[in-house]
Formats: sequence, structure tokens, C-alpha cells
Amino acid sequence: MVEKTSTKSTKTARKAPAQQADAKPGLLSGGNPQIAKGDGDAPVQAYIAVMPGWKRDAGRRLDALIVRTLPGVRKAVKWNSPLYGVEGQGWFLGVHCFAKYIKVAFFRGAALHPVPPVSSKDKDTRYFHIHEDDQLDEELLAGWIRQASELPGWVP
Repeated sequence: MVEKTSTKSTKTARKAPAQQADAKPGLLSGGNPQIAKGDGDAPVQAYIAVMPGWKRDAGRRLDALIVRTLPGVRKAVKWNSPLYGVEGQGWFLGVHCFAKYIKVAFFRGAALHPVPPVSSKDKDTRYFHIHEDDQLDEELLAGWIRQASELPGWVP
């Protein structure tokens, strides 16, 4: 007896490797870059490079501020979001793009002074949103980054 193979599945199977090889990072709904998870600076820079429009420059400035404030910061992309942390302490900050703003999550933000302005369902997490025409207070952000890096981080 000869086993029949579906023509559709055979064609799909043949096309899949070519499509995967040509795949480039894209944007998910809401404008968040879709980047493969990975540790280190390279996946974070790949995420920033795909951030749409004004968000790309804001992402570069934010990443540079974090590195200036905390040289040797640990970086990774997980769940399509750059994470920043301290080795052995977990993650203290995450970034995520939305249609109209960039969300900066301080995972222990409720313990920061002053407390970042946007609340979360999680009692410990606080957010700071960056909009297109915002003038960033880099001194305030650097203070939050410094404080957050000194607290126990989030460990998934």
C-alpha cells in the first residue's frame, strides 16, 4: 500500500525553511519589535534598530543613559522586550514599545524616590512612559536607574 502525502503539507514543508531564512525582525501589533530572545547587547541593539520612527532615537538615548549610569549592566531580550539587570540580582528594568509611547518598567519601582508616575497591577512595579515630544529628565531617569540597580531584581 502506498501512503498518500498531502500536497499542501509537502509544499508548506518545502517553503518553510526559505521563509525562515529570509525572515527579518518585524513589528508586533502596537509597534513592538519582534526580536528573538537572547542575552547580551546584540539582541538589545537589534530591538532598538527595529523600533519604529521616533522611538528608535529614544531607545538609543535610553540604552546609552542606562549604560552610562551603570557600566557593565547585564542586557537581554526576553518576551520581545529588552531587559536590564545586575548579574546575580535579576532584572531591574524592562522596555516595551506601544503605539504612542515607550513603556519603561521598573520592577521594584514602588521603592524608588520619587516613585515613577504610572502604577501597575503588580504592587512593586512602576512605569515611566516616554512620548514623542517629551523632554526627558535624564537626571531623574539616571537616579531611578541607579536606585533600581541596587535593589533585588525580578527573576522570572
